[in-house]
Amino acid sequence: MSTMNGKAVLVTGGSRGIGAATALRLAQEGADVAFTYVAGEERAKEVAARIEAAGRKALPLRADAADAGDASGAVEWAADALGRLDVLVNNAGVGVIALLDSLALADVDRVLAVNVRGAFLAAQAAAARMERGGRIITIGSCMTARVPGPGGTLYAMSKAALTGLNRALARELGERGITANIVHPGPVDTDMNPADGPYAADQASLTALGRFGTADEIATAVAFLAGPDAAYVTGTEFSVDGGHAA
Repeated sequence: MSTMNGKAVLVTGGSRGIGAATALRLAQEGADVAFTYVAGEERAKEVAARIEAAGRKALPLRADAADAGDASGAVEWAADALGRLDVLVNNAGVGVIALLDSLALADVDRVLAVNVRGAFLAAQAAAARMERGGRIITIGSCMTARVPGPGGTLYAMSKAALTGLNRALARELGERGITANIVHPGPVDTDMNPADGPYAADQASLTALGRFGTADEIATAVAFLAGPDAAYVTGTEFSVDGGHAA
């Protein structure tokens, strides 16, 4: 049964990995889906074609969350193009894993611009366009609960900031009937972090289940939070990490 018929969704960073899986899952649930991408136009076209094959509208937009104008402008564009905005999935993110003394200022600026400022600006713009029943869902990281080794300082800091954003959004928007929740994935098999990559075995061993997750498993959690069954869920941190934090 489709749970999101007639809903309009924006997924940032929706051309691959968790973002693409989420865009497709929400389309299968009946939503029309706009999504942003920075590079990989052909991948974006493929995702759009699959959304349309599910019988829903697909609206890809090239936009960089590191650019303040793009971060908020993408929300305005999606809401205008779809006629409304019911769900924002703040998925766009970058990861720089490096030892503290090797991080350059440019690394810090880029990660915080995309992972933190971009998410804030998108949420701010979305809240202005959403009606009662709206959903803001942010993709965090298992590294907000457990950083298992060196090199994660910048990335963990950026994702931890999103937990504070999420709680504050839930409080500020609750009286309007808009929920805000954050999903923390564990190691997930994507192009950026493949399950057969050189560091995969170590990552898998840190989970209780001993394996990587799939992008579809994260998308399932997002679909629940975006749907009607999660109307009383807000301000939560929803871990889908295979027991990484156990």
